[in-house]
Amino acid sequence: MSPHLPPVSPSVTAQLVAALTPRLRKRLDAGVAKVAGRPVVRDGDIVRIAVDDDTDLELHAPGGVVTSAGAIRCGCLLAPDCLRRAAAASAAPVAEPTDPAVGEPQPTEPQRESPQVSRSVSASAVLPAPAPVTADDPVPESATPAQCTAAAALHEAAAAVLEAGVEGAGAVLQAELLRAAHTARLGGLPRAAGRAVAVAVVTALRAARDHDPAHRLGDLTAALRDVLVLAHRLPVAIGPELAGLRGTVRRPYTPDGSLRLYGLFAEPVLTTTGYAGTVTWTADAAGRLYTVPDVAPGGAERATGSADRAVRIGDTSLTPRELSRAGLAVSGSTVSPTGRLGAGAGVRAVRAPGVSWHAEPLDRLWSVPVAEQISRALAGDLDAPKAKDTDGTHGTHHTGNTQDTGERTAGGGRDRRDGEGGRDGQDLLFLDVTLIGTVREAAGECLLADCDGLTVRLAAAHDDPALPHRENLRLLALLASARGARLRVIARLTPAPLPRALLLAASRPTDPAAHVDLGLDRLRRADLITERRSDTPATPATPAAPATPAAPSTPAAPSTPAAPVTPATPGSPVPPDGPRSVPTVHPATDADEAPVHLLRRRVHQAASGGRRVLAFPGSRHSEAALLRRHGLGTAGELLTALHATAAERTRDPFGRLLPADIGRFATAWLGAAVYTEEVDRALCAAAWGTDPPGLASR
Repeated sequence: MSPHLPPVSPSVTAQLVAALTPRLRKRLDAGVAKVAGRPVVRDGDIVRIAVDDDTDLELHAPGGVVTSAGAIRCGCLLAPDCLRRAAAASAAPVAEPTDPAVGEPQPTEPQRESPQVSRSVSASAVLPAPAPVTADDPVPESATPAQCTAAAALHEAAAAVLEAGVEGAGAVLQAELLRAAHTARLGGLPRAAGRAVAVAVVTALRAARDHDPAHRLGDLTAALRDVLVLAHRLPVAIGPELAGLRGTVRRPYTPDGSLRLYGLFAEPVLTTTGYAGTVTWTADAAGRLYTVPDVAPGGAERATGSADRAVRIGDTSLTPRELSRAGLAVSGSTVSPTGRLGAGAGVRAVRAPGVSWHAEPLDRLWSVPVAEQISRALAGDLDAPKAKDTDGTHGTHHTGNTQDTGERTAGGGRDRRDGEGGRDGQDLLFLDVTLIGTVREAAGECLLADCDGLTVRLAAAHDDPALPHRENLRLLALLASARGARLRVIARLTPAPLPRALLLAASRPTDPAAHVDLGLDRLRRADLITERRSDTPATPATPAAPATPAAPSTPAAPSTPAAPVTPATPGSPVPPDGPRSVPTVHPATDADEAPVHLLRRRVHQAASGGRRVLAFPGSRHSEAALLRRHGLGTAGELLTALHATAAERTRDPFGRLLPADIGRFATAWLGAAVYTEEVDRALCAAAWGTDPPGLASR
């Protein structure tokens, strides 16, 4: 996937690939690689690709998106039936369908071209959003026959991708999935074509095939699982579950009166589909969260530069960096069902004073018990399929030439979802922590912090070198050697067997009344505490509980060994009473001893290598037996069924092998994927010391 090309509508890609002859389809992947490596020149809304000395490809993208097959033109003699048009569409990022918002006042005057383009203001709630007045027509209580047929086609296309794996799922299979999703959208299933479902699968496949450093196998696995869940559940779903699986084409807005917002923090957005920018989080007096996004097509440069780019809101304009530390008074606001604030002509806003994190009303966000915050975040993941937005996201709204994407912020995490599809603030954690050391993980160092007696790992939210997340984390690690290095932080929960979160913002060590946006601001050594403050008591690290040895009759499950804790680096500030002893990390929790990774590994292997990698004989029986010995009988049965359906092949009366039943294999894989997801959620809740949320209807 080439980030230099404009996004192309999924229906355009599907149409161009479907028009190819079987001979040209076999050459499509090679054509995509060739087009992606050619020089690109942008001239206004036209993007030219120099295929060779005599032939140019032109992509006409008014508004930044290619919306018709005729907008891709080739200068060769075979056009319009040449391979290059389909290759260019397959190499470009996948565009998102845009739909109008219901009840959102439209500007009465045309907007003027200006560097300060009016942006949309989205809101998302930690507290329940106000009940909206839906503008959608009444829908039947069960799926229509056409929708069931579309769901079956979507299941078949996703199963074909799963059967082929990353290497086999080329441009043809990707186009078939986009075509099935577009057909489902036309049949009344708009969520199927959203960025959180089919588009997420195609984007993850392209990232994996291009060896993109940002690719995560877990993202591809989760995207495939979401597509198959939607296609599997839709024919039998009723009521609210059916409405959530369908999604809505239009977003209804309802008036919400006047709002007084206080800047909280800002985070960069850098998506895998070619969008970048900044999202600014604010809160009202009741603790409800709102976001002001400034996201448009671009890369890491836009993600970092948009922090100082003015965003026009009503009658005022503020940069995200300013708004995250100031306030906003809004009148005539309109709110969507997910809590987004509209940006119509009737919205008025002026700048207002902000408050510190330690002052009301922001202070109440940190007064919520940690266990309650974890329960809220995990419950939000369960409710993700019930989102009523166009594409299953919570934070998207299109105004002017700005695309607000809820796919994935630089704060990490999959879109739901995300974000996060988008982010609704449910997964944000507001913690008071004491830094106690660092620990090295496979992805790099992360901070160790004591939070109410719980040792929490705080990791960098994004590894892109253009963003300062990792550099800021290294500087904060120097505070581990100073006694009483307490910080107030905002992080995003990442489900894991150990308490773990992605660090987004933190109070400034030398000035607790100020804060640092760790994805936008760069800390300096002058910002670190050089000695323990006299008014801050030293907080001893709370040692973790010792390991519980396995019973002699039960073989110990393979667990991740404890990573050594890294002391502060030379040259770091040392308190007057000498260097602080850094605690060790104990590996002993029941979550580590549960060998769920045996099933999770096979689920990921199937998503990456396809059905055939599970068809080979191996240690399947011993792994299933180990799961059963640890009380995970369901996991053992799912693993056995997954291997059995992968290897099962029947023969015709002449003894010839028949094609594998990929539908049955996809169903077995889906059961294992959903099971591991729920176990991960339960282990995460246990690690944080809270009860896991109830399993929602899937």
